[in-house]
Amino acid sequence: MKDAFDKVEDKSKKDLNLIKSIPAMLSFLSDLDDDEVLMWLDQARKIKKRRTPKFPPINGDFYDTREYLNADEKLVLDSVRRFMIEEIEPIATEYWMKGEFPFQIIEKMKRLNIMGLTYNKNLGGQERSNLLEGMVGEEIARIDVSICTFFGVHAGLAMNSVYHCGSPEQIEEFIPPMIAMEKIGAFGLTEPEVGSAASMGLTTTCKREGDTWTINGEKKWIGNATFADIIIIWAKDEDDHQVKGFIVDRNTNGLETEKIEDKMSLRIVQNAIIRMKNVKVSEERRLQRANSFKDTARVLKMTRAGVAWQAVGCARGAYEHTLDYTMKRRQFDRPIAGFQMTQDLLSQMLSQLTAMQCMVARLSSLQDQGSMSDEQASLAKVFCTVGCRTITSMSRELMGANGILISNKVARFLGDAEALYSYEGTKQINSLVVGRAITGLSAFV
Repeated sequence: MKDAFDKVEDKSKKDLNLIKSIPAMLSFLSDLDDDEVLMWLDQARKIKKRRTPKFPPINGDFYDTREYLNADEKLVLDSVRRFMIEEIEPIATEYWMKGEFPFQIIEKMKRLNIMGLTYNKNLGGQERSNLLEGMVGEEIARIDVSICTFFGVHAGLAMNSVYHCGSPEQIEEFIPPMIAMEKIGAFGLTEPEVGSAASMGLTTTCKREGDTWTINGEKKWIGNATFADIIIIWAKDEDDHQVKGFIVDRNTNGLETEKIEDKMSLRIVQNAIIRMKNVKVSEERRLQRANSFKDTARVLKMTRAGVAWQAVGCARGAYEHTLDYTMKRRQFDRPIAGFQMTQDLLSQMLSQLTAMQCMVARLSSLQDQGSMSDEQASLAKVFCTVGCRTITSMSRELMGANGILISNKVARFLGDAEALYSYEGTKQINSLVVGRAITGLSAFV
């Protein structure tokens, strides 16, 4: 059989141009014995299949985590996907390259009605699950992580600060317009010289005199800060040395914002340095249930879960774009998706992605039960952001030189993964949170 195969292959190479017509093909086949004919036909089928394969649909949700949602929740997710594909995907690369925010999308996002998904209906929320909100974040990040960060800063950090740390009056005043996106929020915790040490080392200060607070200091890396209507500012009280939170109008006298330029990651996000000199804020604007950093940490716990979902979305976007690329990219007259080393890397990427999806789905179910712990949120944040880095790196590798082109999208995901890896608590800090829980010993200095 091997001799027959070699003979057929040799004849195929020599007579390829002769078998383009039926008579020539019949003549070619008449020179072969029965075994050679069968071998030739089998070889022809394989060549045709390799050259013009029929690919299955691209789906990064390999274990169908979407099936955890009910029918109504799936409709919400579908509307988000349509919006991201129709409104964001066509402009994402352009605005990422320019480092500008597409403000025209805010009016369109209002109609999606996805802010405050888990909030009470009497505030304009929908009382839906944290699982749905997590999957919405995944769906947004699957197309663009910057837009998901805008969503996370406003609906996560800023709104949750008011919702969980504000008085009933503050919640009633600010949450409904924030859900309606009539007021956009930002969250000011990190400082130029203080990141991981925020629990004890804030240098921004606040001091009360009567019913007025005076705030002095600087913040850095504050997303949405150049255009937000309100900024949640965290500062250390000069009198009791505890961290307090404030709802500050961006246009307050003494508060200035400066856009941070030259980023390699999340370029659409408008990060800013905030400088505050004798900024006056009334006691009515102090978050009434934020009396120490423990209250700030309650907000961060929830948003760490959100960042884990963002990392899943970023990784999924990179994986799906790369899979599509391997189906279209041809080498040696066949798609590279059919090469063994390509399939090995794709399988590794999908394995990591699927593990991440299953972890965050379980995390959100714990959140819906009201039992999610700090260390569980931290573990998901660590695992998913590390996995996101790995998957986006493999994506770049599979695309070869084309992987460094922003127009091919994977390079954008690769850059954005770096920010996810660092914000909302670095990998190292979150690892120490987990380590403290599993050993009973604190390694924090």
